[in-house]
Amino acid sequence: MTQILKTITPVNGGIYVERPLATPAEAEAALARARVAQAEWRRVPVSERARLLSAAVDAFVAAGPEIAREITWQMGRPVRYTPGEVRGFEERARYMISVAEGALADVDVGPKEGFRRFIRRDPLGTVFVVAPWNYPYLTAVNAVVPALMAGNAVILKHSHQTPLCAERFAEALKNLPPGVFQHLHADHDTTAKMIGSGAVDFVAFTGSVPGGKAVEAAAAGRFVGVGLELGGKDPGYVRADADLKHAIDTLVDGAFFNSGQSCCGIERIYVHASVYDSFVEGAVELTKQYVLGDPTEEATTLGPMVRASAADFVRGQTAEAVRQGARALIDAKGFAADRPGTPYLAPQILTGVDHSMRVMTEESFGPVVGIMKVASDEEAVRLMNDSPYGLTASVFTRDVDAAIVLGDQVATGTWFLNRCDYLDPALAWTGVKDSGRGCTLSALGYDYLTRPKSFHLRLPG
Repeated sequence: MTQILKTITPVNGGIYVERPLATPAEAEAALARARVAQAEWRRVPVSERARLLSAAVDAFVAAGPEIAREITWQMGRPVRYTPGEVRGFEERARYMISVAEGALADVDVGPKEGFRRFIRRDPLGTVFVVAPWNYPYLTAVNAVVPALMAGNAVILKHSHQTPLCAERFAEALKNLPPGVFQHLHADHDTTAKMIGSGAVDFVAFTGSVPGGKAVEAAAAGRFVGVGLELGGKDPGYVRADADLKHAIDTLVDGAFFNSGQSCCGIERIYVHASVYDSFVEGAVELTKQYVLGDPTEEATTLGPMVRASAADFVRGQTAEAVRQGARALIDAKGFAADRPGTPYLAPQILTGVDHSMRVMTEESFGPVVGIMKVASDEEAVRLMNDSPYGLTASVFTRDVDAAIVLGDQVATGTWFLNRCDYLDPALAWTGVKDSGRGCTLSALGYDYLTRPKSFHLRLPG
């Protein structure tokens, strides 16, 4: 009997999408098609791949307004913001296409009399992309486009919360040869079997730490590459010399954009004692201006979380911190849409927090942030590093040299000065500790989607 995927929209709790899940036989057939198609696709010149994928980006952007509305209904981000995901998709895709020729070029290792020597970057084969719901296109494009540009075949398995995103990829990429790009709606068991089948050559996974462990377990013994982007508990540090208004505006947005459902969102803030009171006052004032409500309305600036259980988890973290001595500075009664047991959750700022509280150490993935007072750079660095995660971290200061010195001391994949919660496609996107392993974006991202093949040629005569 065919299983049915049912996507429940957080907007009103109704069923928004229904799709049949792939059977094991359908998954095996998709893997077989990918293997055959990739053998031909790898022979297509990079310039031709670039032409085809650029046309696909054009098609995707042309459908942008419909795509943006679908994002809102699938996962709850307000309509005033979802067009930004289309723009971000375009920026990353076009950048990765533009650098592919150089990134994939043969590496000349230098002259040696009587020999020609170079290293060629071979595609891996079939890349299996497992994408999440929170930034459904911005996460998937990081792997899908460069994997295809590198000469791999791609199979995309999107979150059950955002199945239409996989279908939008397929529609945009329909000009590619059959089998080069495919998508499947699949359950966890089928996904694990595909990873462990021996027919997948690389897995690009974005999701939770338990999800990453499940991917590694499924791939064990197959000797295939696994790229993992697993989230974070990202900190921001406000030094005494910071532009305070800019720091407040940026960090509050970093904490609450997308209802806090961002792997690189701000989840904890450390502020120098000399500006602490002013920072907290400004952050509270700004946070009270959010409009929580129906994300299909233009006035809404904070939509629902993806599901009621996720909101209840954050409510539980917050209540526990308050019982342990934290102060909640935002009165949820000021947000009429906040209703316990639903995904609609007001933003919250906590003070009086410390690292004995889960809200400062455990990923919240929701609209709550704790603010701690610190006396020095040394204390801030120690607290920023006191985490099992290391995806991004931020400092706000007018001293660029000091920012670089501090960045060298913080265990993180990306170090920001005077900004946060942003991916520049020219820079490597990577994490340390439980935030994962591997790299996407930038020219370096191609290193993980290819394997080096050395050519050692002794010339005749």
